[in-house]
Amino acid sequence: MDFTQTHFELFGLPQSYALDRNQLDSAYRELQNTVHPDRFAAQPDAEQRVAMQWATQVNEAYQTLKHPVSRGVYLLKLQGIDALDASNTKMAPAFLMQQMEWREAIEDARAGKSTDALDALTDDLRAAHRRIEAQLAELIDAAKDYEGAREAVRQLRFMDKLIAEVGDVYEELER
Repeated sequence: MDFTQTHFELFGLPQSYALDRNQLDSAYRELQNTVHPDRFAAQPDAEQRVAMQWATQVNEAYQTLKHPVSRGVYLLKLQGIDALDASNTKMAPAFLMQQMEWREAIEDARAGKSTDALDALTDDLRAAHRRIEAQLAELIDAAKDYEGAREAVRQLRFMDKLIAEVGDVYEELER
């Protein structure tokens, strides 16, 4: 095995944002079976260490490709772009306005102790997340618009935080 492979090469997948999750999962399981440290327990220490390094790399690569934001960040990194550069705070005004509306809706649901409002908001947030993911796939895979993709990755990251915040409010209301 080659430690210089990209995550996509490691799993034998095309280097693209849109990927077949079943293929990723299958390739991951196959590699895990091959490099799992338990398979090397009777081998010399050096081989055990290499197996551990491989298992670690396989796990990290899988976690990166499995999550939409991490996959986008990784693909942009392969293009020499830091998608989460803290000095780049540019964001589409329409998205920022929508973000503020969603945050207000979360606070309204919290104040009103309304799980129905949270359910509706969750549906809205997940739909927006799917739209941004589709847009990101288009920007990276088809248009090769990496600057546009950088903003879309940051938007997805915001969406993940909002969805997690809604989950926190559900937990608060259950207590």
